[in-house]
Amino acid sequence: MPISETWLLPDGVADVLPEQAQVIETLRRDALDFLASRGYQLVYTPFIEYIESLSSLSESNQDLDLATFKVIDQLSGRLLGVRADMTPQVARIDAHVHQVQGIARYCYAGTVLHTKPQGFNTTRAPLQLGAELFGSDSIDADVEMIDVMLNLLKTAGFDRGIHLDIGHVGLFRSLVKHAGLSKSTENQLSDLYQRKALPELAEFTQDIKFGTDFYTLGRFSSDLDALQANLSAELLADEAFKQAFDALLTTKSEIQARWPNLDIGIDVVELRSYHYHTGLMYAVYAPNRAAPVAQGGRYDGIGEHFGRARPATGFSCDLYALCAGQFKKIEKVVAPKGTNKDLLTAIENARAQGLSVIQLLGNDDLNSVPYATHQMVNTAGEWKIEKI
Repeated sequence: MPISETWLLPDGVADVLPEQAQVIETLRRDALDFLASRGYQLVYTPFIEYIESLSSLSESNQDLDLATFKVIDQLSGRLLGVRADMTPQVARIDAHVHQVQGIARYCYAGTVLHTKPQGFNTTRAPLQLGAELFGSDSIDADVEMIDVMLNLLKTAGFDRGIHLDIGHVGLFRSLVKHAGLSKSTENQLSDLYQRKALPELAEFTQDIKFGTDFYTLGRFSSDLDALQANLSAELLADEAFKQAFDALLTTKSEIQARWPNLDIGIDVVELRSYHYHTGLMYAVYAPNRAAPVAQGGRYDGIGEHFGRARPATGFSCDLYALCAGQFKKIEKVVAPKGTNKDLLTAIENARAQGLSVIQLLGNDDLNSVPYATHQMVNTAGEWKIEKI
């Protein structure tokens, strides 16, 4: 079959054309420069590696395992994985390759690949950009990470109308432990919370220990005051539950102090990646966007798979999604052919000012340069740039 009949790309994969690629690349550079200014060091990770190395998260996050493409290495015969998320790779760097004593901050930007789209109208090959902080279990680290995330989104133009959602898996996890529930019951509750199915939750919790508290957690998931007023005294006295509850209050207070005009919501039963996250979780939503524009959370102990368990928190976003619908007209200046010193100097000066200058070749004329917007002309012995 000729290539002309097989050129169509797989579902969920697309080319990025110049007008949008320029927007994305500008944002990538600005974002990495911003992260560098906050002390986050840039790392590059391999696009593919042994599946064992990528399994530090997949063991506790089945969703990530299912999202990972797997192939056989023809050199070693071992199973390889194409990265579906860069966090496990950065954890490997922190734990094994670049062991920093104390707090380590890393950032990254690169394409990842998913077996299936991870959301409605999303690509299977996102351009993932993110930041990770290792070595601190303090709430201050989570607050820093959320602040960095919000500032990065501001760099991308998301500074108005956004909503920050904060949760903490410790509330549900400590209640499950307190009640001594089985894994099956825990998973059923998690599903009910995720679906916000209050009538089903009310019925399901009638026959389980601390059922009233489980229902209250879902019923008042967005109101910490009402939650505190309706939960049992026994649960509120549980140390793990209390720590998680206080962490939510503190984080919301500190972020509100830094971002007084930000709309902040609480959802204590937002349990996405529940088996992966270990503490605070956060996501930012923007108007007319169904999925979060950035999200993250705490995942302590992530490096244990590589022999160095450390507290960690981080966030990521898809640059393609951030730049969706944004295009930049590319201006091109056309210069005539020739080797005249004044002409070459004028071309060099224009390029030094950031302009895109194309010098004609052979018998070319303006018609040979698609999308030309300006031309360089000699007026009274002086080279000038005029709009076409």
